[in-house]
Amino acid sequence: MVSQQSSTRVFLFLQGPSSPIFAKIAARLEASGHRCFRINLNPGDQIFWRRKGGDNYRGRGGEAWRAYAGSFMDRHAVTDLVLLGEERAYHQLAIAAARERNIAVCVIEMGYLRPDWLTLERGGMSSNSHFPVDPQQIVDAARTLPEPDWKRRYSQSFLAEAGYDLLYNLPNVFLWFLFPHYRRHALFHPLAEYAGWVMRLAGSRRREKAACQLIDRLLEDGAPFFAYPLQLQTDFQLRAHSPYNDQQEAVGQILTSFACYAGRDTQLIVKIHPLDNGLINWRKHVADLAAKLGVGERVHVVDGGDLNALLERALGTVTVNSTVGLHALQLGKPVKVLGAAVFDIAGLSDQAPLEQFWSAPRPPEASLRTAFFRLLAAAIQVRGNFYSEAGTDAGAAAIAERLQNRSVNQPGAFIDPPPRKKPGKITFRRP
Repeated sequence: MVSQQSSTRVFLFLQGPSSPIFAKIAARLEASGHRCFRINLNPGDQIFWRRKGGDNYRGRGGEAWRAYAGSFMDRHAVTDLVLLGEERAYHQLAIAAARERNIAVCVIEMGYLRPDWLTLERGGMSSNSHFPVDPQQIVDAARTLPEPDWKRRYSQSFLAEAGYDLLYNLPNVFLWFLFPHYRRHALFHPLAEYAGWVMRLAGSRRREKAACQLIDRLLEDGAPFFAYPLQLQTDFQLRAHSPYNDQQEAVGQILTSFACYAGRDTQLIVKIHPLDNGLINWRKHVADLAAKLGVGERVHVVDGGDLNALLERALGTVTVNSTVGLHALQLGKPVKVLGAAVFDIAGLSDQAPLEQFWSAPRPPEASLRTAFFRLLAAAIQVRGNFYSEAGTDAGAAAIAERLQNRSVNQPGAFIDPPPRKKPGKITFRRP
């Protein structure tokens, strides 16, 4: 047990996933002699903490919240701030207060290397990431690192994920009066999202069968194609780390560019995200726009099917900043990134303009690709998941160890200031 001296640190947890993992991380840190606190902003936060050190903030957002968070940090001598989603409005203000006090900030998210990895980064992700962008720095830092064990260790079910999500969000809906000033960061009301998912679930077998048939036909035909996997409309990687105000703008730019610059025998396969809530009819939106641009016969929308089969056969993958780009790079396929992403690096992703990508996509350099994935896995990834007992146990143990040892972004994967720039928002003319 660590004595209560200078080695003892004070960790403040803010909002995390709808998962017990934050409470498990805190338990491990406290077992090593550290102190842990949590500020709950809504009933769901309370439900997933259920341990000592919890504090309920029922005040307003904005400067009132920032002042409260700063005062809390001062009162408890906080040394480390831990949270999920650094672009949430509450978290942005708390991070600002933490940096004024030289408090370390660590962000936990779903893994870049899915399905059974978690991300742990100092400072933030995407355009906030401190992960290097210089290819030689990456190669040098990874020189002695081993190849990661890519065998899947932990699995989680959709049922468990859905159950945890309900357990977090339904109390926020029906017990809102306990935290009357709390404002959600999500774009859609939880009940609307659940209604959309129920409708999608009802037709999932039919959609999966149709998607598999379409993919099989396209692969058998042998026509050249590019893949464009849609992200979730609510994804903060899209909302905060791209030049687009919404996914409709991204779809508009990509389809317009494809219509103008892709070869006439080339096709585009747009794949709907498997967790899309169905509140926006992406199939109709894409089909209508493709027809308007005169490429309706060359643009196909799939809602299901084998993503890896598409990535392996595609000429290249276009993405705003989805982690699907990492899967394509692992396969050695060309990737064009339109937003800010940890993997948008010269020699790894294609740095040419989008209009050139359609005719001359460049695959990643093999040596840089190997070094990048070795460093990524070693420095800012841990094994585990959010929604299974074994996965949360493993993830919590690994994260607590790195937090305690101050080994996040090590070895050699912390560049200060962050080497990426947050894209400015551009108003795109919708076709």
